Amino acid sequence: MATQEHDQWRYLIIWEFRVRAGGGRFEKVYGPLGDWARFFARDDGYVRTELNHDLKDSRRYTTLDFWISEDAYENFREQHASEYAVLDHKFEVLTESELEIGKFERVTNQS
Repeated sequence: MATQEHDQWRYLIIWEFRVRAGGGRFEKVYGPLGDWARFFARDDGYVRTELNHDLKDSRRYTTLDFWISEDAYENFREQHASEYAVLDHKFEVLTESELEIGKFERVTNQS
């Protein structure tokens, strides 16, 4: 992805996960080329997903989902609610817990 495309995001959702033993499958499903990212990529408002692994707690991860706007994300969720629920249910066996840390708006310097 070109840098310009990478920087177009304005809305970010951060999730924290505690994975069950053996996080390899979790990383494939929740990573930037995984099932969730491919699902989101069907929408033009989706920018990218980043997966982060805690250095001190091997079972703790965060995902960062970047979107061009809150509206883009909310519209996608609304239009694909049933598919979202199916994926969420399918992969809940990989985690012990899932917590939405927050939804953030990008701050830009406007001179």
